[in-house]
Amino acid sequence: MLEGLRTARGVIRSLRIYYGDKERNAAMDRLYRRFVGPGDLVFDIGAHVGDRIAAFRRLEARVVALQPQAALIRTLRLLYGRDPNVTIEAAAVGARRGCIELSLNIDNPTVSTASPDFVDAAAGAPGWENQTWAKRLLVPMTTIDALVEKHGLPAFIKIDVEGFEAEVLAGLTIAVPALSFEFTTIQTDVARACIERCFSLGYLQFNAVLGESQRFEHANWIDANALASWLAELPAGANSGDVYACLGSH
Repeated sequence: MLEGLRTARGVIRSLRIYYGDKERNAAMDRLYRRFVGPGDLVFDIGAHVGDRIAAFRRLEARVVALQPQAALIRTLRLLYGRDPNVTIEAAAVGARRGCIELSLNIDNPTVSTASPDFVDAAAGAPGWENQTWAKRLLVPMTTIDALVEKHGLPAFIKIDVEGFEAEVLAGLTIAVPALSFEFTTIQTDVARACIERCFSLGYLQFNAVLGESQRFEHANWIDANALASWLAELPAGANSGDVYACLGSH
């Protein structure tokens, strides 16, 4: 009972943060409009409480949303379960099909993770104080390639899986027009691995957004080496953001 109440409080807090700012939502729409249009298919991997689903639907895209946590799946189904253009799948995404152990953050479910290295990196790190991952849960896992086989090739993939991004990209062998993945300054090695994987798939243009600014840091798209150098020079206080990778001009 107490655990359920703590999780519910965490979900409600996230809903207030991610749905309560109209200016942020408008900026998000402007950002994603570069990659997503009416009728396009989008994969939202690590959908959390679904604020990106909302943006993609405002842009009239079709969405396949992945989330392995029961509390967040219930939230997504309450918000989007009646929308025929949103498909919600209760699974993690990684390099292979099967199952994986998820480390649950009871008080802050949106930072639960399948990466033990992420938990270790967060321990005592500035900006991650008081975060604990006290429960383990075995969840089903699929791959992006399997999702493509099932749903079709998306125009855009958003990946936000708390330190598991490189494993997610390892399960992608067919380049899509554009994608994004989250990075954190406590795990720059994961970000570098993701950039290298994207480059190997044929992505030549990169940009980045810090935090929830919804604004590109670079006026012009840059190459993989330049983006990796920029990430390496970020102060720890930058905390997190998203890297965008494109096959063509945006």
